[in-house]
Amino acid sequence: MPLTIWIKAGTSATALVLATAGVASADPAVEQPHAHAAVVTLRYDDSRAAGWEAAIAAGVASWNANVSNVRLVEAAPGGPAEIVIVATTGWPQATLGPVRPGRQVRVELGSQAVSDGYNKTRIAAHELGHSLGLPDTKPGPCSQLMSGSSAGTACTNAVPNATERSRVQSNYASAVAASAPVDGRTLVDAP
Repeated sequence: MPLTIWIKAGTSATALVLATAGVASADPAVEQPHAHAAVVTLRYDDSRAAGWEAAIAAGVASWNANVSNVRLVEAAPGGPAEIVIVATTGWPQATLGPVRPGRQVRVELGSQAVSDGYNKTRIAAHELGHSLGLPDTKPGPCSQLMSGSSAGTACTNAVPNATERSRVQSNYASAVAASAPVDGRTLVDAP
């Protein structure tokens, strides 16, 4: 058999094996259905959180950089949102999730904590953590985002630790988890 026929046969066989095995296409624009775990997209509305925009953006970026199966995105103006964020004069508080697409939780970013010296970005990231299903871990060290105010006013860490990341990943890991109800308790983060 001539070499060109062997090459053509080998190329065709390789293409067939790759297609049936579900191997990722060489074309990055082609989405492979089994190449990645499903990502849950949650929209947030911060239109009533004046003065907190930068802290919210940094808190969202922290979560998006540290978990892979849930993505926080800003809702279109006037559009639906799973996480409604408002600025208040009291202590920060949030509904304990994990929130699911089509459902809704509330985050209140309270200026009382800022007046007492707590970091705005840490507050925003911490309260978003509640929306994703994480309870407080008080008392706790600064390395635990969910230790909240118990870490003290000098703490500016707005990054979830490995345990916190793993728990959020687990909260959004499967279709069964996606149907679980929101806890619904409101957690107030006063010292």
